[in-house]
Amino acid sequence: MPDFDINYVAHLARLELSAEEKETLSHQLTQILAYVEKLKELDVSGVEPTAHAATLHNVLREDVARGEEADRELYLRNAPEQARGLFIVPKIVE
Repeated sequence: MPDFDINYVAHLARLELSAEEKETLSHQLTQILAYVEKLKELDVSGVEPTAHAATLHNVLREDVARGEEADRELYLRNAPEQARGLFIVPKIVE
């Protein structure tokens, strides 16, 4: 079973623990790591990796152009700056 330093773990988590809390946490982490080791014994060779237990589907509408080309000129009239039929915006990334 992997060995760990409870003081190092507490430091990484930015926790200040009392001696009693360190003892409790150490026992709990030992149990968690033992369970993970037990899970490693399972044969998962036929199980396809997945990020979710249930299949997820996005509900998307078809991307269809709406309006007419003439609308572009209407929108660009409100732009503070424009060039070649495009909005000119301030650069925000160096």
